[in-house]
Amino acid sequence: MDLLNTLVDKGLRRELPTRDEALAVLATSDDDVLDVVAAAGKVRRHWFGRRVKLNYLVNLKSGLCPEDCSYCSQRLGSKADILKYTWLKPDQASQAAAAGLAGGAKRVCLVASGRGPTDRDVDRVSDTIKAIKDQHEDVEVCACLGLLSDGQAERLREAGADAYNHNLNTSEGTYGDITTTHTYADRVDTVQKAHAAGLSACSGLIAGMGESDEDLVDVVYALRELDPDSVPVNFLIPFEGTPLAREWNLTPQRCLRILAMVRFVCPDAEVRIAGGREVHLRTMQPLALNLANSIFLGDYLTSEGQAGKADLEMIADAGFEVEGAGEVTLPEHRVAAGGGCGAHADSGCGSHEGGACGSHEGGACGSHAGGAGGGVCGSAPVEVPAEARTDLVAVRRRGAGTDLAPNA
Repeated sequence: MDLLNTLVDKGLRRELPTRDEALAVLATSDDDVLDVVAAAGKVRRHWFGRRVKLNYLVNLKSGLCPEDCSYCSQRLGSKADILKYTWLKPDQASQAAAAGLAGGAKRVCLVASGRGPTDRDVDRVSDTIKAIKDQHEDVEVCACLGLLSDGQAERLREAGADAYNHNLNTSEGTYGDITTTHTYADRVDTVQKAHAAGLSACSGLIAGMGESDEDLVDVVYALRELDPDSVPVNFLIPFEGTPLAREWNLTPQRCLRILAMVRFVCPDAEVRIAGGREVHLRTMQPLALNLANSIFLGDYLTSEGQAGKADLEMIADAGFEVEGAGEVTLPEHRVAAGGGCGAHADSGCGSHEGGACGSHEGGACGSHAGGAGGGVCGSAPVEVPAEARTDLVAVRRRGAGTDLAPNA
C-alpha cells in the first residue's frame, strides 16, 4: 500500500504526515489493519526497539471533583460507585508506589482529582515525591494534578518531579461539548507551564466519545505542535453513572488504527496505551505493543486493569522486553535537545506518562477528555461494536485508599 510506505518513510525521518494521510489511516478497512500495524510497527521499532516502559498509577485523592468532564467517574455529579477519599499521606503513597516498582514499573504517576492544586496541595505532593525518592532514588515521578497556577510547576520540579501530565483529550472544536468548567486553552497553558519549568511534558487524548476522525487528527496534530515527550492514548471507559455511560463506539481494530495514526504523527515520542485497553483492545492488546512503547501496569485510577502478572506475560509472549531503570526511554536526538524526562539515564526521568495521568477514567480533572469512536473519514462507515462489554468495566476496590493489596 503506497500510503503505508510513505508514512513509514516519513516516520523514520520524523517528517509530519499530511492531514489527509492521517485521516486515511483511520479510514482503512479491518481487512488492512494488520498491514497498518506492521507499517507503524517499523516506526516504533526504529525509535524504541522492542522495549516497553511500565508506568504505575497512584490515585492520591479520589472522587469529589468540582469539574464536569463528561467522561470522568470522579466528576461533579457522578453517580459511579467509585472509591472516594481525601489525600493519602506521603508514607501511604510511597507504599502504594513501591508495589508498582516491585512489579517492574520505572515511573510512578501521582494523580489527584480536582480543578488544580492549591499551594498547600503542592506542598503535600512535594512531601510525597520526597518520600518516594528517599526509598527509590532512581524512580521517575510524574505529577498529574490538574490546571497549574504560576510558579507551581517550578515548585514541583524543585521537589523532584520529573514530568507533568495534562491531557488535551479532544479537539479544540469539540472541547466545550465534553467539559464546561474549564477550557481547551487552559489545558494548553498548563502543558506550556510544565515545559517552561523544565518538566518533561506529557499530554495525550481520550478516544471513544463519538468524535469524528477529523477531531482525532486535530488533537493529535495539536499534540505534535506542543511536542510532549509522552503521549498517552486513553480509550473511553463508559462508567455507569456518568453522561457517557452509553458510548460504546470502539472496536479493537479501531483502537489499533488510532494508535497507528498517533505513532505516524508522533514517531519519536513515547506513545503510551493508557486507560481502557483491556475494555476495548481485549485479546488484541499484544498487537498494540507494536504501536505503543509504554503501558500502565495493573489498575488505573478508579477502575481495575488486568493482573500485573498478565501484563508481564503478555509483553514477553509478544516478543518484547520490559524497559530497565537504567535505560533511556527517548531517542538520542531528543536527549541532545534537552528532552527533559528520559533525557538522561541517571536523571531519574525516562519519559513519562503522561502517563497517568493518561488514565482518563479518573484522574485530576485537569487531565482528560475526548475520544474517538464512530468518526467518519471520507466514505468510511461508522463502526459499531457487536455489543457493549459492561462486564469489562470493574471499579477499583484495592490498592490506594483501601486496606487491600494493590494489583501490580
